Order: sequence, then C-alpha cells, then structure tokens
Amino acid sequence: MSFTRSDFYYDLPEELIAQTPAEPRDSSRLLVYDRAENSVKHRIFRDVTDYLREGDVLVVNNTKVLPARLFAQTQNGGAVEVLLLKRLDINTWEVLVKPGRKCTVGKKLTVSDELSLTVEGVTPSGERIVKFEYDGIFEEILEKLGSMPLPPYIKEKLRDKTRYQTVYAKHDGSAAAPTAGLHFTPELLEKIKAKGVKIAEVLLHVGLGTFRPVKEEIITDHKMHSEYYEVSAEAAEIINSAKRAGGRIIAVGTTSVRTLESAADADGLLKACRGNTEIFIYPPYKFKCIDALITNFHLPESTLIMLVAALTGREKVLELYETAVNERYRFFSFGDAMLVL
Repeated sequence: MSFTRSDFYYDLPEELIAQTPAEPRDSSRLLVYDRAENSVKHRIFRDVTDYLREGDVLVVNNTKVLPARLFAQTQNGGAVEVLLLKRLDINTWEVLVKPGRKCTVGKKLTVSDELSLTVEGVTPSGERIVKFEYDGIFEEILEKLGSMPLPPYIKEKLRDKTRYQTVYAKHDGSAAAPTAGLHFTPELLEKIKAKGVKIAEVLLHVGLGTFRPVKEEIITDHKMHSEYYEVSAEAAEIINSAKRAGGRIIAVGTTSVRTLESAADADGLLKACRGNTEIFIYPPYKFKCIDALITNFHLPESTLIMLVAALTGREKVLELYETAVNERYRFFSFGDAMLVL
C-alpha cells in the first residue's frame, strides 16, 4: 500500500506549539504507549525510569547544535541572514541565505570585523556554497557571533543557548537539536544508569532537511536529505551485547533511530562505522535494531511522524496525537514527549 502525505495530517491548535522549554528539563509531560497492552498512560518525563529495566540500552545522539544563524551585510548595506547547513572543508560551507537575490556568485558579505564570506556557488536546490575569511578560531568566532537556529514556529527569543542543547551534546555539527534528548538532566541519566540501564552514544548531525515539508503527494516519491552519522566500536559493543542477552534497545529520538537502522545488519547488529544516510522510514517498515522509542510530537505530514507511524501503525499514531491534543500536551521542539514501548 502506498501512503499519501495527507494520510499523516492532524489538526493542531497553534497554542499547543511550545514556545519555551520546560523548567526543569525533566518536568515535561510523557505520554506512554505500550504496544503489547495497547494502553496509554500520562506521566511526567522523569517517570521514564519506571519503564526501563536492567539490561536495556538507551541510545542517545551526542551531536551539538552550532549557533549557526549569522546576520551579515552586503557591500551596499543590505541585510542578509545566513544559516550554516554543512561544512564542506575547513573554510567552506553549504548555507541557506535570505534573501537569496542578494547572494549571487562572487558576492561578498560581512558579518563583523572578524568574519566575512564570499559566495562561490549555488546548489541545484538553491543553497549557497560560501567561503569564510576570519582571524582566529572559527568555532570561537561563531560562538560569539552566531545565534541558535530555532525552528520558525518558535517565536520567542531563547534566553539561554544551552536549552537548545542536550546535556550530553559533544560534537559540533547540527543545524537543529535532537529534541527528544532535551528532556534529560544529568541526575535523571544517573538514576537510569543506577537501574542497570546502559547508555550508548551515537552521532548524527541533524540537517535542516529534517524539517523540510514532504511536498510529493505519494510519500515514496519524497527524497530524503543526507546526514552524516557515526557509530563507535564502544556503542556497537554495548548494543550488540544487550541484544544478544535479550535487552531492549530504546532510541532517544528519530535521529538515533535513523542512525541505528542505517548502520545495523539484517540481524540488527552493529559494527563501528561512519557515513551519510538518506534512510526514509515509513510504514510498513520492519525495524532491525530498535525495540522502543522516546520522541517528541512532530509536525503534521512530516517524515518524523511517518517514522513514528512505522513503529505504532498509521491509524494508531494519529489516535495518539489526537489524545495528546485533547490532553493539551505541548508540541514540537520544546514540547512534551512520548514513549513507545
């Protein structure tokens, strides 16, 4: 059966789009859906420990969001917004620019006395290839001049940059946060480890393609964006050992799912690897590696809700989202979470 984009539509009142993160992180709400029992429970996120058991593995994505939004000026004084998407080499990046008409090939833009860039090319989909010029260390300059690339549905200014990072973020490279991980605190992770649950860290640098709408009506016609991932030998060993012993692999977020399902062999086992993935997961997909998922509530008709539907079934995911709307859960990046067991 071929699903259409509109098969994954649901109505969401605008006031349920979370504008600010929960304080503290683990005080957000948690909808728990048990597939075996077909039951729904409403909990607080820190109660997730009640559903984890010794021998399980929690798989997290330790990517770090770059403060990737820069505000530049043309030589004529025109304002241009530059959003870093992907590093191509030490000084060359693929970026989104707004407005694009001001950014033809050869155009030079100035961010500050420390940082400028020149447009060197245009991709088939309209992104710009730019070369940066600067004095010093690029990451330090970016930390000072850049702002967090919050999704367009968040209108409020983020007061604390760290709230759009997970507490275990390590490796710079994402244009958006793996938001299911935003609910964890260091204390909650310690409680989870104390239950005998192991934590495995994988890496997938989240691109803005994650949020690009599906435009094709037949979803199989949709072309997924490419994202860089890594699985370390240590993470592979933790996950493989747990699978062999009958433990559950619980992915934190759709990015962890995409990493594991890209890297796993037919038996769901992993080895150290790195590469780029364009995996698009939608029903009916047979998962190789994961057994359960912690995830936020995603946009209608997005590839993310399609991935969750591959685990729950399409009708069930829409039913769960309707329940979340009726129960006034908060949606999207700074919203509440769902655990699918």
